[in-house]
Amino acid sequence: MDHAAPAPAVPAPLPRLRQPAWIGATALAALVMALCLGLTWQLWAAAQRSAERDLRTDFDSSARDVVNQLALRMAAHVQMLRGVQGLFASSDEVTRQEFTDFVRVQHTGAEYPGMKGIGYVLALADAQRGAHLARVRSGGMPDYAITPPGTRPAYAPLMYLEAFSGARLRALGYDLLSEEPLRLMLEQARDSGQPVLSGKAIVARERGAGASDGVLIALPVYIGRKAPDSIEQRRDLLRGWIYAPFIMEDLMAHVGGERAGALAVEVYDGNRVTPQARMASGAPAAAGGPPALRTEQHLGIAGRRWTLVISAGAGFGAGQQNEAPQVVLTLGLAVTALLSLLTWMLARSSALASRALRKSRLLTDELTVGQQRLAGLADSAQRAQAMMRSILDSTFDAILVDNGDRRILASNQRFRTLWSVPEELDLSSDDAAVVAHLLAQLVNAGPLLYSRSLQLGEHEEHRELLRLKDGRFIEQLTRPVRLGHEGARLWSFRDITERKQIEQRERAHRHVLELLAHGAPLQAVLGAVVLGVESTNAGMLCAILLLDAEGRFLHTGAAPSLPGFFNAAVDGLPAAAGFGSCGSAAASGQRVIVENIQTHPDWAAYREIAARAQLASSWSEPIRGASGRVLGTFAIYHRMPRYPSAAHVVLIEQAAQLAGIALEQAQAAQALRVGEERFRSLYDHAPVALWEQDWSVTREEVARLQSCGVRDLGAWLRERPDQAQRLASLVRITDVNGAALVHVGASAKEPGTLGLAQNFGSLGGGAFIDALVALAGGALFYECESSFLRVDGVTRQHELTLLVMPGHAQSLDFVIASTVDITERKRVDDELQALASTDFLTGLPNRRVFLARLDDQFARLQRSMDECASVLMLDIDHFKHVNDVFGHAAGDAVLRHMATLMRSGQRKIDTLGRVGGEEFAVLLPGTTGAAAHQYAERLRQSVAETPLHGDGREIAITVSIGISTIEAGDAGPDAALIRADKALYHAKAGGRNRVCDHADACAPAALTKV
Repeated sequence: MDHAAPAPAVPAPLPRLRQPAWIGATALAALVMALCLGLTWQLWAAAQRSAERDLRTDFDSSARDVVNQLALRMAAHVQMLRGVQGLFASSDEVTRQEFTDFVRVQHTGAEYPGMKGIGYVLALADAQRGAHLARVRSGGMPDYAITPPGTRPAYAPLMYLEAFSGARLRALGYDLLSEEPLRLMLEQARDSGQPVLSGKAIVARERGAGASDGVLIALPVYIGRKAPDSIEQRRDLLRGWIYAPFIMEDLMAHVGGERAGALAVEVYDGNRVTPQARMASGAPAAAGGPPALRTEQHLGIAGRRWTLVISAGAGFGAGQQNEAPQVVLTLGLAVTALLSLLTWMLARSSALASRALRKSRLLTDELTVGQQRLAGLADSAQRAQAMMRSILDSTFDAILVDNGDRRILASNQRFRTLWSVPEELDLSSDDAAVVAHLLAQLVNAGPLLYSRSLQLGEHEEHRELLRLKDGRFIEQLTRPVRLGHEGARLWSFRDITERKQIEQRERAHRHVLELLAHGAPLQAVLGAVVLGVESTNAGMLCAILLLDAEGRFLHTGAAPSLPGFFNAAVDGLPAAAGFGSCGSAAASGQRVIVENIQTHPDWAAYREIAARAQLASSWSEPIRGASGRVLGTFAIYHRMPRYPSAAHVVLIEQAAQLAGIALEQAQAAQALRVGEERFRSLYDHAPVALWEQDWSVTREEVARLQSCGVRDLGAWLRERPDQAQRLASLVRITDVNGAALVHVGASAKEPGTLGLAQNFGSLGGGAFIDALVALAGGALFYECESSFLRVDGVTRQHELTLLVMPGHAQSLDFVIASTVDITERKRVDDELQALASTDFLTGLPNRRVFLARLDDQFARLQRSMDECASVLMLDIDHFKHVNDVFGHAAGDAVLRHMATLMRSGQRKIDTLGRVGGEEFAVLLPGTTGAAAHQYAERLRQSVAETPLHGDGREIAITVSIGISTIEAGDAGPDAALIRADKALYHAKAGGRNRVCDHADACAPAALTKV
């Protein structure tokens, strides 16, 4: 507010005249303040109630999400039981291993929370009991018995059981008919042919000594591939039951996701909420939430009713901040203070001016000062009024105030914008023209007319939802207000079109996703999309046409509201321009709007059929996949010619997008099912043994050792094998697959049977220590070859691979070990290595190995000129004569005898070899020619003096030997071998049974061996 110029001094008024002026100004200012505070309180209360309604809406949505997710979770569990039921329906005899493999393949801990296992219960009459016990005991379970003991007309022993989390469940052979609640559950499932859920039950857990509330689900299995039609046939053909126990705390874990984090959820068995019926609570929230945010939801699962009590916790709605009440309160108080101050100043000035006018003695300058002061106050009042108008125009809601008798008192700019009120329409007089303008835009004028006829009492309000012809939704709120001494009505209008569209889209999307989750047919899913649009848009007739694989023709996917003859006529519609709205949209990939079918050229060939179906307009939007490829079209028809508004355009785009999502998810679900089947087949035949291990405690102990000063963990553990064994004992094996049980020779995953000895053999050895050092050092992958100990005590060899799963590198609480038995491969490799490097008759290295040793020795001579070596070539004299006279068996014995004599004089560094039929060679590293000659002479003499005795006869043997020194200047190692061979020729030519050095040999031009 601008400050006026200082007024000239005037005589002080008499005390008797000052008192009434102050009293009147204060009283008037107090009255204005009270009126403004009352209006501010009403506006603040309305904003507060709106915030509470928004909080309640968010709570109801979160509660519905909890119920829907619990229903979907139980449906997934029942679907898994039906998968196991299908296994029994497809096979006359399901073995325990087949049952185990099938259940283990289906189960993953993230997909079936709460389910503690799946078992198979056999339906057994008393007459069949003896044969049944004999068959099971002879099949590898000699201690098998039906418990509790006793004779009963029928039994339901537990035959197979796969526990997913190690929960202590009922033992094999336990008769479920011996418990009355379980008997009723099994009989109901048998007679109905459907899954049946038990009431509240006690289920034991693996950890702790207590037990938890849970439920059981039973699904009957009948003889044959089809369920019988009548109860009598079901009882006669009953084969058994598939049953699964659930622990409620695990089942309810994380139900509702992030939105349910601030909700308290309690589950009760049946329709009544009593302490006895309470089973579990999931997603617990802190107490102290709004008491009104509480709801009871009923859920039917497998023939039984559950009651869910859901209430908001103290933190619910903490992230949802509605600042409207605070803004209204702040602005209201500010305006109240301003108006009160202005009123007080105006009243006081008015009193002073009146008194000044009554005084004839005041000078002209006093009158001028009074006029200036009045002008300043008038300007302040105008600015205050402009401020109030600015505040009113800046509110989000459209505001209209009338006197309750068809006269408009005030409005804001938002009202003109929301209702498209033209500027020439007066909003400060009779409301007839304004009301007519509003009614012309409404689909149904009844709610607005009814609101105008109401006489609302104090603190009473009336709410209506108005629907406009252009597709918008407007929320109307009417409440009485006091303007001074007069009553008035405040009309508040808010555009909630976007919120309604979001709610409708979420409902339709949620319904479509539920259908996809339950494996509904594609036609049913598309029908849900169409009906979701039609249910919220009266007068619309929708259809989905799908493009074929070649992209040439459109076929009807869903059109429940269109006549059958029209659907038949457009089924197979070419995807080309000029073939209706859908054909043109599919061909161009663009939206096609036909306001009047009878006049549009694209409908020339279909006008008659459209007129017969009473269709006047057609809007078509291409349905696209995530890649942008056109999958089909979404069409909207009307009985009258219509052109879409902006809201209609958004609607058709959202509907086409939802249809595209449904199509791609349906296709993805089909591909996923095919992939799962392939994975199951691959997994069932995979020979790799898998172990799930928890190294977290060992990792913590290693960290403690390192904090105590242990730096080289590997060396420290090798010096203390007992510490290595202690650390190994801290590693937990949490799960194994069937191949792992076969790998170590275990019959079942019994506690205490399997340990790291089945992975590393000796736990104090190097393999475990190296693995521990690698994982503790941050390695995510480790592989080695090590021995392992089977449960029967046999030690074998395998390849071991450790893989730290992503996200568990710090804690090491999720490590996957895979093992492949390589014992036979190692044995075969050793045998093949022996066959490839050893002469099978004499056991000496063969020619290939001998030449490789000769190459190595030649390479060493090349590196060090001080090295020396010699090579000997040996040939048994007259060996052909031995074969001809004594036979080939005797010849083989002579060769073995020769090898034995050669080994007797062999040094560790020498290499012997059989390089031909009766030819042998010797490599003498570090030996000169003279030393080699001495070695050869001793060998020749030993052979000559040691004839072969056998079968009562004696075979004399002699040998000729050629010697050559390996020289560093040779072109290759073969040069020395050639020289030794020439020396051998010379020895044989000289009369045999002699040693000849190449340096002394005189090689003739042509020599032949004999």
